[in-house]
Amino acid sequence: MNKSDIQTLFDYNYWANGRILQSASNLPLALFQRPYKLSHGSLRGTLVHILGSEIVWRLRCQSGISMSTLPAEDEFLSLAILQQRWAEEERLMRSYLSSLTDEAINNTIKYKTTKGILQENLLWQLLVHVVNHGTQFRSEAAVAETDFNQSPANLDFIYYLRQKAE
Repeated sequence: MNKSDIQTLFDYNYWANGRILQSASNLPLALFQRPYKLSHGSLRGTLVHILGSEIVWRLRCQSGISMSTLPAEDEFLSLAILQQRWAEEERLMRSYLSSLTDEAINNTIKYKTTKGILQENLLWQLLVHVVNHGTQFRSEAAVAETDFNQSPANLDFIYYLRQKAE
């Protein structure tokens, strides 16, 4: 794995996030916040979980800071607030990724989980996890959006590559 590969994965990650957020923007606030059969309780809760995880992992990788909790859903009363914070996080993550070298992404990172358990992994493994985790929960969000008649369309990596090639 090299820096360019990681940046491509994050380009995909933010492309897919953009599609999910765009679909969500077509929903009334009540539907966005409504309890629904998702692992994080609502579409808003699921999207906040994805964002919060990106923040937590960037801080662990970049600064060695291991937060004990993720941001709370009620910190994001509207989709606009969530989108604004996500744009800021994307800028911070991209800046961090730009600062890395191929050598650095193969370094071991030690961190604590939110439960305080010490772990270690290669940096590239953690970064791939961030993207993979986002894929898992974007899938849940996409099912809800589709049920709400606002499908985000195809979110697969191959569709990102094909669109990028056009």
